[in-house]
Amino acid sequence: MNTHAPASTRHRWQQRLARRARRAEAASTLVVEGRLRRVVGLTLEAEGCEAPLGARCLVSTADGTQLDTEVVGFADDRLLLMPVTEMHGVLPNARVRPCARAGDLPVGAALLGRVVGADGVPLDGLGPLEVDEHATLKREPINPMARKPIDAPLDTGVRAINALLTVGRGQRLGLFAGSGVGKSTLLGMMTRYTDADVVVVGLIGERGREVKEFVEHTLGEEGRARAVIVAAPADAPPLKRLRGAQYATAIAEWFRDRGQRVLLLMDSITRYAQAQREIALAIGEPPATKGYPPSVFALLPALVERAGNDAEGRGSITAFYTVLAEGDDYRHDPIADAARAILDGHIVLSRDLAEAGHYPAIDIEASISRVMPAVVDRAHLRAAQQFRQIYSAYRQQRDLIAVGAYQKGSDPQVDKAIIMWPQLRAFLQQEVDEPTALAPAIDALGAIADEAAA
Repeated sequence: MNTHAPASTRHRWQQRLARRARRAEAASTLVVEGRLRRVVGLTLEAEGCEAPLGARCLVSTADGTQLDTEVVGFADDRLLLMPVTEMHGVLPNARVRPCARAGDLPVGAALLGRVVGADGVPLDGLGPLEVDEHATLKREPINPMARKPIDAPLDTGVRAINALLTVGRGQRLGLFAGSGVGKSTLLGMMTRYTDADVVVVGLIGERGREVKEFVEHTLGEEGRARAVIVAAPADAPPLKRLRGAQYATAIAEWFRDRGQRVLLLMDSITRYAQAQREIALAIGEPPATKGYPPSVFALLPALVERAGNDAEGRGSITAFYTVLAEGDDYRHDPIADAARAILDGHIVLSRDLAEAGHYPAIDIEASISRVMPAVVDRAHLRAAQQFRQIYSAYRQQRDLIAVGAYQKGSDPQVDKAIIMWPQLRAFLQQEVDEPTALAPAIDALGAIADEAAA
């Protein structure tokens, strides 16, 4: 290697030599092949070989190709395998060859503007990825005592969030939304208008049509230029959907390790949990809470805790995880309860507001940012509280007001809320193509609070 070459060139050569050394070490290990003895649903059972949990195994198929699988469990002398790709052409007694180690996935700045699958393969037709670095899907958690405190706000470009649910750099929030209430549109607005350096979007379990629409229409060229999109559609095997969320997090970690402010949007963590449920039930893990096995509730915090601030002087990952619930009922959904407990706040999108043409359909009364008091000044916090009070005063009496049964003068605060109601609604609504920065949003909130206090 040329010692006079630039430092970047020497670094790339060192990485290539290290990867080849690892491959050579793996190739020198004797691999004992086994045989496929049983296939039930998505689970394959192999006999005659050994491999640790999480290892890759290649299963020979009838057409001469190999099915990529992962070890997800074992029973007696048999390995329990789950396919990473579509399962077809599998024969009884097929050869099963364990791989020495799981393959790493590409990371790096070359991913910006690209759409990749959960296996790192480009999906956008823009050619191969020109990356020299790779990362594992899982890494050691950050020491909680080494994390930098959340002490600075992140501008999302959404007025209601900036003013009333201020997000801190390194915060993890849940976006609780049903279908058709503007969830993807809100995510697209944050992707385009945030002041984060890099945006990583994980589309997990979404319909294939929605992936293309989000990339081309919701995200647009402006948002896509500084974003990385990882897509694992609904028709992908559960293991690939699981990997998609982990891969998106690994990409965000790579940018954070280089001191950048990253916005991670995961849509959705519910599909991630459902993928783990499919895997766990397939290998015989008993269900515990409404059909969800215990391993689901162990994986959720393991994924979420990878986001957040790194050590002092390094980057941050501010994460939004969308949470879905059947019938828009979050009170009895175990994933919603688990997410609410491990996240630093939640933003609820209301179907009633969406059906009334109110976008973004954020339910201010049901939403909260737990770190807002740490990232805003006292005047901003007081203004937000005054806004909430007068907004709630109207909402509590809206049925009486609508039918004309409310008597003016019964409650001075409600009287003020009736006068200011059009102004309050206008403040909470925002056009998709009209971003509002953090400072103007705070100024507008302060003006409303002053009028409410007058």
